[in-house]
Amino acid sequence: MEDMLLYDRLQFAFTITFHYLFPQLTMGLSLLIVFFKFRFLRTKEDKFNQAARFWMKIFALNFAMGVVTGIPMEFQFGTNWAKFSELTGGIIGQTLAMEGMFSFFLESSFLGLFLFGEKLLGHKLHFLTGLLVFLGSWASGFLIIATHSWMQHPVGFEILANGKYVLTNFGALFSNVWLWPSYLHNQAASLVTASFVMAAVGAFYLLSKKQEEFGQLFVRTGVIFGLAASLLAAFPTGDMTAKNVVKYQPETFAAMEGIFETEKGGSEIILVGQPNMLEKKLDNKIAVPNVLSFLTYQKWDREIKGLNEFSPENHPTNVPGLYYAYHIMVGLGTIFIGLLSLAAVQLFRRKLYTTNILLWGLLFMLPFPYIANTTGWYTAELGRQPWLVHGLLRTAEGISPTVSSGNTLFTLLGFVGLYLLLGLLFLLLAGKIIYKGPQTAIK
Repeated sequence: MEDMLLYDRLQFAFTITFHYLFPQLTMGLSLLIVFFKFRFLRTKEDKFNQAARFWMKIFALNFAMGVVTGIPMEFQFGTNWAKFSELTGGIIGQTLAMEGMFSFFLESSFLGLFLFGEKLLGHKLHFLTGLLVFLGSWASGFLIIATHSWMQHPVGFEILANGKYVLTNFGALFSNVWLWPSYLHNQAASLVTASFVMAAVGAFYLLSKKQEEFGQLFVRTGVIFGLAASLLAAFPTGDMTAKNVVKYQPETFAAMEGIFETEKGGSEIILVGQPNMLEKKLDNKIAVPNVLSFLTYQKWDREIKGLNEFSPENHPTNVPGLYYAYHIMVGLGTIFIGLLSLAAVQLFRRKLYTTNILLWGLLFMLPFPYIANTTGWYTAELGRQPWLVHGLLRTAEGISPTVSSGNTLFTLLGFVGLYLLLGLLFLLLAGKIIYKGPQTAIK
């Protein structure tokens, strides 16, 4: 049973990690494409229309990869997690079905019109199709996170005599206190990814002395949107999300912050430290006294409970993994704000396009928003363990009893090989589009 649970979790973790590399870019990029198209309608400058067309090619490729990698992940609900689906399908099936039937079809249908219908529709209707693609992609994220939020903080349900969960209040799914902070935080993070990708492509053009006017446009847009999104991801959305964890999953918060013992008179914030699970402490820690209490409760001396206050059976099952994932996310977010702030200052001084060290910095940072987004999701998922539905259904109770660990391991290895090929194909095609650049040079 332990092997089955391990391989089921590894397979889902791998497939969802690889899959989410793509939606995080499409959601953020859809907003930037709408911005370029709107700027074209306002100014009639063709560079904005060319920029929208260029990034829509990247969007379409990314969208296709997201669809291909998302379908196997959905099937795992029925194969590896059949008991979970049987018990909770009456609730999570609502939002997942809505995501597929409404937002996905809205996004995919108008994506075709946006890609191929500009001459037929005219610029205003073409802008409208782009806007609908944006709304579809963000609605898709909303419904997925509504499902995730119910698993983190279940509301509006009852449990029948046969153990199945049924929905008693449909509106509660969308008024869940966990939903809106998580959704806004996730969308800000996706915009950070898209902004860094755009800024990195622009920096590549400027450093290589090709497509320089487009390079300036992409760097300027990426820096401005990226800085705004990075700040929003930290505050208020990140702060609100963390306060939900404090209130509803205090044992998770203690593990995230590395608090093993309850500290009287205020809790310190850990800057550096390594969890020692044998002695239940942090090794080699560097901390600032009382700051965590102030950030959490706006009181310097407020007590925050340590893991020692909670039953060991309810502790997160991988405390070091949770601790490191959270601190990597926060650390990278801080670096993003610092780098983009410096870039914004140089942009204001009209020196950014010739400041090679910052351009190289923007180019070098390309993969790190993906890492930050991934570790952010790991923080949420590892923090909820050992529960599938927090406080109600344990992870070990949700797996499929008839699927052997050998079958799961075999298919996991198959996914690793297949996704490696898909990843290489995506990089090859995206690199070809970027190297070619926007079709028409600016006059």
